[in-house]
Formats: sequence, structure tokens, C-alpha cells
Amino acid sequence: MVSQEQRKRQLAREKFLRQQQRRTEARRKARTRNAAIASALGVILIGSLALYTTGVLKDDDKTNASADVTPSADVTPSASAPSKAPDPCEKPAAGKAKTATWKKEPSMTIDESAKYTMKLATTCGDIDIDLKASAAPHTVNSFNFLAGKGFFDHTKCHRLVDSGIYVLQCGDPKGTGTGGPGYTIPDENLKDKSLKGGVYPAGTVAMANQYNAQTKQGRNSGGSQFFLVYQDSQLPADYTPFGTVSEAGMKILKKIADAGAQPADPTTGNTAPNATVVINKATVTKS
Repeated sequence: MVSQEQRKRQLAREKFLRQQQRRTEARRKARTRNAAIASALGVILIGSLALYTTGVLKDDDKTNASADVTPSADVTPSASAPSKAPDPCEKPAAGKAKTATWKKEPSMTIDESAKYTMKLATTCGDIDIDLKASAAPHTVNSFNFLAGKGFFDHTKCHRLVDSGIYVLQCGDPKGTGTGGPGYTIPDENLKDKSLKGGVYPAGTVAMANQYNAQTKQGRNSGGSQFFLVYQDSQLPADYTPFGTVSEAGMKILKKIADAGAQPADPTTGNTAPNATVVINKATVTKS
């Protein structure tokens, strides 16, 4: 016959097991949710972002790589309702984005031992970025080349993700998530010390790409699209970190993020920022 004390212990064990099962199930659902969010963050990508995703921060430039991936509508992250607050940004400067593309990655012209900074003069304010030339030379050299050609001038930042991961994505002259420079650059600096615990910390500037973590295809598919992390975001180390936003630049990003994101576009899957974020001019400077 089971004593009252034994019965209490048995009930306690059963309660503990139920709690463990609920926690395991919650973690499983969180992984599934984050994977879906990540896969939606591409340039019509199909890559991966956020907790072992399938492709959130993707570069959808269809001229870029053979492993092009496009997120379907059912994996597009839900965005917050459009903000009722006034647009915190100014009107874009006169001019149009350029459409030039190149067949090959530009030859190496930067000094890997030197310091480089990139200034994004946007409609919302200047965003200064310290570039990691020694750790990501191909990426910094590409940005130096493209900025010199005016490739980023008059381009809008086409995606803001404010759930699961927290990034502003830019660098597409088409403004749809499908554009790029015509060439690809290799993944770099994926073991950067700043990427701890599967987290891209606030202030990180990294490359979008077409890598699919599930199929392991799409490496070295970066083009011109990049994302700026405005709040710590849980992401696998699949996106080249090549810069860090200045303190003043983070205030600009916060202003943009506070304005919120629009509902996902049914065609592109983009959740565009409510703020009018346009890069009037991008410059890379050697110091």
C-alpha cells in the first residue's frame, strides 16, 4: 500500500516531468518560430537568420549566385502595425539609384592594415560605421569600390525586422531585396569574437547572403545587401560581420526602429520600415 508520503513524492515527480515536457515543447516552438522569422529576412532570400534559420538575411540578387532562395509568404515574419507617429526622416535628396553591375569582384585595392570608416548619409541622419578591413578584407574592399562608384547613393533601406531579430536591411539599388552588384564575395570573419552565444550584438553591420542553413548551400554569396543590428539578435554565425555602428549612429537606428515596420509585402515578403530611410550618399574613408 502506498503511503501518503510516497504518494506526495510521486505527484511531485509527475509535476516535475510535466514541467520539463512543457519547457522542451516551448523551446521547440521557439526554434521553429525563429527559423521562420529568419528565413523571411532575405533579399527575397532564402537563407537563414535568427536561431538556425532558413534564410532571413538573404541577399536576393538573382544575378549573384546559383543558390538563390526566396522566402514564401508563410514564413514571412509578422510586423508590427504601421506607426501613427509622423515620419521621423527627411525627404530623399534628388537623384536616382544606379543600375550598373559588374561581372567580377573588384581587385583588392584597400590596405588591410589601415583603418576605414563608412558614412551613410541617410534621410534620417548620418550613420557612421567602423569597418573591419583586416578581418573582412574582401567585404570592405567591395564596399570601398561600390561606394566610390556611387552604387549605394539614392537607395532605400527596404526591410526592417522588429520581431525575433532586430535589423535594418539596406544595399539594394532596386529597393526590393532582389538587387546587387552582379558579382559575389566570400564569407569572412564568421568566428569574430563579438559573435558570442549565437548572438549578433547591437551595432553589428553584416552581409546578407543566400546561405541556406538547412541544405548547407549558398556559401560565399554576398553581394551588396547588408544589415545593421539595432538590438541584440539571435542568429547563427553565417553572415559576415564587417563593421560596427558608432554611438551616434545607433541613435539614428533607434529612431528608425521606433517608427516600426509595415506589414509584409505579399510579393517580396519585405517588411519595409515606416520611416523613409534612404541613403543619400555613402562614402568610405581611409584614416
